[in-house]
Parts: sequence; structure tokens; C-alpha cells
Amino acid sequence: MRIRAQASGDKAIVRVLMSHEMESGQRRDSAGKIVPAWHIQEITASHNGKVVMTAEWGPAVSKNPFLQFNVKGAKAGDKISINWKDNKGDSRTDEATVS
Repeated sequence: MRIRAQASGDKAIVRVLMSHEMESGQRRDSAGKIVPAWHIQEITASHNGKVVMTAEWGPAVSKNPFLQFNVKGAKAGDKISINWKDNKGDSRTDEATVS
């Protein structure tokens, strides 16, 4: 996961690029078998440990999704943490410092 957080006035603009296949469960492979669903279901963003955003996604989100949002009150040096969980139980957490 790549996270970029840039201070802009009294907020930070956070951009996140997640590496995930995001299979819908509706596509067939070359042998004609349905590829099982595998997608991110829940995303949580924290600013210095306090949750500032949550999102619920489904199978309609594209492969390697991009997310952008603003965090009011964030300034240079603050920590932004992103956590996602998918429908297979996998999860990932990464952190960036606001610049």
C-alpha cells in the first residue's frame, strides 16, 4: 500500500493506492470455472490513533483501488494509518507521516 499525506492549510490531503486483486466472484477463468470473490470489505483511516474515516467496499471496486480523502486538523509530522480487511480474512495496515 502506498500512502501520501500532504498538509494543505488546516487539513491534510491523503492519497492511498492499495495493491489488491479485487475479484468480484462473477468472472470465469480460462477453464470456465468461476474465480472466487476476493475483495476488500472494510477500510479504516486513523489520524494520530483516532479513527477519522471508515468505508465498506464490495466486489464492484476495481483492482488496485485508489482512495483520496481530507483530514481536518492534520499538520506536518502527524501520523496517518490505513487498515483494510478483505472477505478472506486477510488484512494490512500501513502508516505515513504528513509532510
